[in-house]
Amino acid sequence: MEAALLSPRRILARLGEGLDGPLLAITALLVAIGLAVLYSATNETTGRIQAQLVNLAVALVAMWAMAQIAPQTLMRFAVPAYVVGLVLLVAVALFGDIVNGARRWLHVGVTRIQPSEAMKLALPLMLAWYFHRNEAMLRLRDFAVAAVLLALPVALIARQPDLGTAVLVGAVGFYVIFFAGIGWKLLAGLGLAGLASLAPLWGMLHDYQRRRVLTLLDPSQDPLGAGYHTIQSTIAVGSGGITGKGWLHGTQTHLEFIPERHTDFIFAVFSEEFGLIGNLLLLAIYLALIARGLMIAANAPTFFARLVAASVTLMFFTYAFVNMGMVSGILPVVGVPLPFISYGGTALVTLFMGIGILLSVHRHRKLVQT
Repeated sequence: MEAALLSPRRILARLGEGLDGPLLAITALLVAIGLAVLYSATNETTGRIQAQLVNLAVALVAMWAMAQIAPQTLMRFAVPAYVVGLVLLVAVALFGDIVNGARRWLHVGVTRIQPSEAMKLALPLMLAWYFHRNEAMLRLRDFAVAAVLLALPVALIARQPDLGTAVLVGAVGFYVIFFAGIGWKLLAGLGLAGLASLAPLWGMLHDYQRRRVLTLLDPSQDPLGAGYHTIQSTIAVGSGGITGKGWLHGTQTHLEFIPERHTDFIFAVFSEEFGLIGNLLLLAIYLALIARGLMIAANAPTFFARLVAASVTLMFFTYAFVNMGMVSGILPVVGVPLPFISYGGTALVTLFMGIGILLSVHRHRKLVQT
């Protein structure tokens, strides 16, 4: 009896109890595609693959741990996580390490951390907690407070400067506010205010950020400098044609014209080798991921769980949209990875923790709302 209880099959069944099969299958498919494209992007070497497998192991542990935490427990950690995140962002601004002109890292003991990554999850948890607390009567004042809670970390991250992460954090926070029930008139007013703020915001951008925007309009202005990434990535995307050149046969990739081809520009590698058909299939997989996440959010037992699940799901959408738009030349280069496909550790762990939150919401969907 004891041996049976400790058998690998029983252990795996116990670990996977209550987890959402379709969501895990979609995520596993994206990871498999990522490993295949990474192998090609690194010229068929195994070093990056092995490192990515280590990153994946850590990310899976983080995902499983998040899946075990009930949404009610997550709600209790929302405020401390947000406050600690803000304190760490302030510490980065004061004492952080400067790497390539940006102050984004903070030494903690024997290692370095990037607090802005944690805000991608801490901010939606905090906003969902706030709206859940005031669910009975949401007023304009509540949305104003939420906007302040959103603006503080976004401003600190943009100041580092890290425009890509600021966009992601701002977007995931906005999704919570949107799903909380903000009125369309107020939303339109905020949109107009955003347009009116473009001029002063332009003056606040760093020189290299302005160059990125101007280069988006005309990459040929600086074909060997600021425009190089956009020009080479769009050439790779276009050269893939309808069916692509085939796995491991991308010329732009293997002749090393594509910059950062294993991280931010891995979509250019995929497009060149699998073409339009491959891109459409990849889009379908991402849409399936988003649809499944929104279904989990719709069936969530509490207002808090519903807001968190919906915002985390649309975080995946924002990652994919910004990365594909950046590589295709319709958005500025801001350094956002392609979710579950680009090489990297920190972003991968954050994404899998997001999957873990969705699994937790699904697992505890039958709880009675209190």
